[in-house]
Amino acid sequence: MRVLVTGGAGFIGTNFVRQTVRERPDAQVTVLDLLTYAGDARNLEGLDRVRLVRGDVADAAVVDGLVADADLVVHFAAESHNDNSLTDPSPFVRTNVVGTFTLLEAVRRHGVRYHHVSTDEVYGDLELDDPARFAESTPYNPSSPYSSTKAGSDLLVRAWVRSFGVAATISNCSNNYGPYQHVEKFIPRQVTNLVDGVRPKVYGAGANVRDWIHVEDHNAAVWAIIERGQIGETYLIGADGEKSNLEVVRALLGIFGRDGDDFDHVTDRAGHDLRYAIDSTRLRTELGWAPRFTSFDDGLAATVDWYRANEDWWRPAKAATEERYRAAGHA
Repeated sequence: MRVLVTGGAGFIGTNFVRQTVRERPDAQVTVLDLLTYAGDARNLEGLDRVRLVRGDVADAAVVDGLVADADLVVHFAAESHNDNSLTDPSPFVRTNVVGTFTLLEAVRRHGVRYHHVSTDEVYGDLELDDPARFAESTPYNPSSPYSSTKAGSDLLVRAWVRSFGVAATISNCSNNYGPYQHVEKFIPRQVTNLVDGVRPKVYGAGANVRDWIHVEDHNAAVWAIIERGQIGETYLIGADGEKSNLEVVRALLGIFGRDGDDFDHVTDRAGHDLRYAIDSTRLRTELGWAPRFTSFDDGLAATVDWYRANEDWWRPAKAATEERYRAAGHA
C-alpha cells in the first residue's frame, strides 16, 4: 500500500507515520509537509519505507504528482493553533481550505481513496453543565478562524463525495496529547514550563473542559475508519476523557511533586470555547474500535516522561514560543 500522509512531520501526523511503519510492514509512506514551525523533519529520521517531500498542500503541481502515485491519502496537514488564528487567519484559509480543495481535486482526477482528519472544534462548544456530547449529527457552529476553516474543509469533502463520487471518509477528533506535540500547545507548554521550574499558565478560571485522547488511540481509530468505515460517512473519535484545564494542570503539578495551586492565571483567550465532549458510539459499535489508553493519568505521566527524555527535541522552539505568548499578553 502506497500511503500519502500530508502534515506527516507534525504532531499527529508524525505519530500516524511511526505507528503505520511499525504496524503495517506492507506500507510505503510518502510524507508531504511544508516544514513550518510546527513540522520537524527530525521526527521521521531513521524510519524505513518513509519518504519526506517538502511542499505545500495548496500547490497543485506538487500535490497532483504525489496523489497520482498513491493508493491512499490521509490528510493531517493543517494550521491548528487557535491563538495563531486570532493573530493572522490567512495561513489557516490557505492550508485548511485551499489545501483541502487542492487534494480533493487531485484524488478526484486519479481515483484515490481519501481520509480527512478534522476536529471536534467545528461543532462550537457546550455549556459546562450540559449533559450533551457532540455526535455526527451535531450542527456545525465554529467559534474561531481555525475551527471555521476546518469546518469549511469538512464541507468541501462532503460536497466532493456527493457531487463527484470521491471515495472519502471524515473523522472529527477530540484534543490529542502525547509525544512530538509542539510546545505552543496546552499540555506540552505546561510540561516544559514545569521542567524549567516555571509556574504553569491557565487561561481565565481554568474551567474550560476538553475531551482528551492519546494520539496513538486517535491514529488507531483513523486506520479503523480507513479499513472498515463507510465511504462518505463521518466518524467522531473520542476516549471519554473530559477534563477541565485546571484539572489537567493540577494533575501535571502532582506528577512534578508540586502543590496543586502552584500556577498563574492569565487573561482568557478571545472566544474561548467552554466545553468539548465527543460521543464516539458509532465508531465503537460499527467499527469495533476502543481506546487503549483508558487512564488519562497514566497517559499523561508517560507523556511527561517523553518530554523529560527529549529535551533536545523541544528546547529549540521553547524561547520563541514563550515570546509569542508574551507578545499576545498571555505570559
